[in-house]
Amino acid sequence: MSIEILMPALSPTMEEGSLAKWHVKPGDTVKAGDVIAEIETDKATMEVEAVDEGVVEAILVDAGTEGVKVNTPIARLAGEGEAPAPAPKAEAPKAEAKPEPTPEAAKAAPPPAAPSQAAGETGATTKAPAPATLNGSGDRIFASPLAKRLAQAAGLDLAALKGSGPHGRIVKADVDAARGKAPAEAPSFPGAAPASAPARAPQSLAQMGIPDGSYDLVPLDGMRKTIARRMTDSFRDIPHFPLTIDLEIDGLLAARSKINAMLEKDGVKVSVNDLVMKAVAVALKRVPEANASYSPEGLAMHHHADIAMAVAIDGGLITPIIRKADTKGLAKIAIEAKDLAARARDRKLKPEEFQGGTFSVSNLGMMGIKSFASIINEPQGCIMSVGAGEQRPVVKNGELAIATVMTVTLTCDHRVVDGAIGARFLQVFKSLIEDPLTMIV
Repeated sequence: MSIEILMPALSPTMEEGSLAKWHVKPGDTVKAGDVIAEIETDKATMEVEAVDEGVVEAILVDAGTEGVKVNTPIARLAGEGEAPAPAPKAEAPKAEAKPEPTPEAAKAAPPPAAPSQAAGETGATTKAPAPATLNGSGDRIFASPLAKRLAQAAGLDLAALKGSGPHGRIVKADVDAARGKAPAEAPSFPGAAPASAPARAPQSLAQMGIPDGSYDLVPLDGMRKTIARRMTDSFRDIPHFPLTIDLEIDGLLAARSKINAMLEKDGVKVSVNDLVMKAVAVALKRVPEANASYSPEGLAMHHHADIAMAVAIDGGLITPIIRKADTKGLAKIAIEAKDLAARARDRKLKPEEFQGGTFSVSNLGMMGIKSFASIINEPQGCIMSVGAGEQRPVVKNGELAIATVMTVTLTCDHRVVDGAIGARFLQVFKSLIEDPLTMIV
């Protein structure tokens, strides 16, 4: 009996992923525990192990396919002692050999009629997903999950498209090519242009005045796509507002030197960012209203301060989390932060190590950035942006003096943290940074 290998859910929130690489091919024998594929999620590339023994009958999803839904069959095994069955991919050329509507024919027919016509021939209902799986003759149309979804959203009949992928498989590029014709066709339908969503923005850089061939196109990986989607959603849907404050950190720097001298024998070194995260955790316990998340059911008041720290990695950004930072000492925070940052850069973090968190800290001070405001990492209610410490003139007791000053900006979700709450949090945070001993009192 054949065994289907399904697209695994590598985290509780994962809905789809990209099949980055296969480590097996049809005819290979695998046993439980063998690494058979690599799946690219929004933040990491993870290995998939076989859970059954058998011979690989067929690879159902090609390497490099994006947008593969969780629990979609991606390969098939023949049970022990069984002969592998023919792979379903072999049917794709057969389907193309049958007379099918050409793209020109599809262009001549009104687009809304295509799904109804196909459904009438097969006796199926007129639901939109039907053209994504069958053509008018009842033969299966081979298309990637992403191509199916894009075609459905654009109202395109997959039966009218010719696939350019392996074995005639319809891929994203084929759908994009078909969608690119839509603006030219729109004028032939009265009133269609204003209602067409693709007409709202140019479809290519060339349409925006940047000629083809004048740039190198770097394909978007899963991480960059997720960053683009999440940051766009956050900036559009969350009412952001910033609060900025200057901190004198000469006392903090002196305390750091003493702490590091004490911890030198243990091989632990505390950074300014470690002290900032500790101060944030203590301040959140003292102003718990700032340690909250918005939900349609109400405000979630978190029991602990789970501090997410922004780490720049090749191709993007990730936010590993110091869990229950309010219960940990500086040395423990420093050790965890160093370990998490190193594994983040190697893309070796587990999903539970970077998903969630109640508050974020983003520090660009080491890069010389004086001040900046970050976009909230939903569902967190706040994110703190930390700038560089630098000597600046200050007024003390009516006289001009020099102090090492650091600017921080707290970006707040106004649905959760009002201005007064944010200001109280920053007042407590300022007192902790400027007098570090109060962190442990």
